[in-house]
Amino acid sequence: MTRARRIGGVSDQAGKAALAATTAAFTSAALASATRAVTAPVAGLKTSCWRTDAPATARPFTWWPMVLGVVGAVMVGTTVGEVIESQHAKFKVGDFVETRTGWQHYGKSNGGGTRRLDPGFVPLTAYLGTVGMPGVTAWVGLNEHGKPKAGETVVVSAASGAVGSTVGQLAKLKGCRAVGIAGGKAKCDYVVNELGFDACVDYKAGNLDADLKAACPSGVDVYFDNVGGTVLNGVLAYMNAFSRIALCGQISGYDDPAALAVKNFRAFLVNRINLRGFIVSDHLDLWKTALAELGQLVHDGKIKYRESIAEGLENAPAAFIGLLKGQNFGKQLVKLI
Repeated sequence: MTRARRIGGVSDQAGKAALAATTAAFTSAALASATRAVTAPVAGLKTSCWRTDAPATARPFTWWPMVLGVVGAVMVGTTVGEVIESQHAKFKVGDFVETRTGWQHYGKSNGGGTRRLDPGFVPLTAYLGTVGMPGVTAWVGLNEHGKPKAGETVVVSAASGAVGSTVGQLAKLKGCRAVGIAGGKAKCDYVVNELGFDACVDYKAGNLDADLKAACPSGVDVYFDNVGGTVLNGVLAYMNAFSRIALCGQISGYDDPAALAVKNFRAFLVNRINLRGFIVSDHLDLWKTALAELGQLVHDGKIKYRESIAEGLENAPAAFIGLLKGQNFGKQLVKLI
């Protein structure tokens, strides 16, 4: 990575420093015109500063500034970068760190919520995916709320994405039958042939019910839901008695909330299904354990992952819209510089 030349303790590189929210709109169609470029000088340091040469994440949490109506706020997101100046005892120039400074080229921090990274253990981008928040989400949802047992069938939607792909691979390591649901033959082939799932259902093929039945001959014991809507309704038909659903995301309804309607609610009663919605930040006590296990599994080649990387801060909105439409393949990242 190229270091920025510093003048008087700050970088002399300006350009488009950040993308900020301009509206409280909450549809993907509105996002293209809902951000604006903001250029500002990098203020002098009291703690640490790093440039985000490595990618940043694009994920549904990015809606927060717009949902909350924080017009002018930098779009949220986790970034990985290199420290270019520091007065912090725990971080030195040249360290690689993960922080939550959002969609911008430079950020400052007092060290809170910042993690030092080892690029020699796993690739830096992995800390934004499997060995980061998405991986912890998969680990927590599956282990704490899905509670799979060897021999059970675990189904996960958005199976080729950062969370879903990790869920299925963790399930396989626990001795479960892992069934993915993804959009398109290429994604399903990847899930089965490269990630090692037992089966993958292409929800875009138009045969969701029949394909789920064939993929889950013994029914479904654990469903990790990332999408809601039609897919959730389809899986409910095959949930076993005393099965568990870890409700992680509702991406199918971000543009159309009506699409999330549950049409087979009776299944929860008849099959005594345990449905648990969860937010990974509610489980901060588990992050250290989860990250240690996930990092080792990636390092040892036991968990694989894939990434889609957009180039340039200016392309972050388009990458995010593509994410909501399922156009990404694996973890969606944006290389800022």
